[in-house]
Amino acid sequence: MSRKALPTLRRYSALIVKEGDWYIARCVELGVTTQGRTLDEARANLREAVELYIESFGEDLPESAEEIVLYPLEVQTHA
Repeated sequence: MSRKALPTLRRYSALIVKEGDWYIARCVELGVTTQGRTLDEARANLREAVELYIESFGEDLPESAEEIVLYPLEVQTHA
C-alpha cells in the first residue's frame, strides 16, 4: 500500500493589476496568469491556477524570490 505525501505550503509572489473592468492576476515566479471581475475573484482564480499548474508540472518548481521590488518604470519610445 502506498502512502500519500502530506501537503506542503509553498509561497509565491502575486501581482494583480486592474485593466478596465477586470483584475489581471499573475504569479511572478511561475508565469501563471488569470483574471477576475473582482479582486477576491482574481485572487481565488490565481490560487486555483497555480495549484493546477503545480499538479500538472510537478513539485520541482522555483520558490518565491527572497525580495521583489516593484516600482514605476519610465522609458522613452520613438514610435
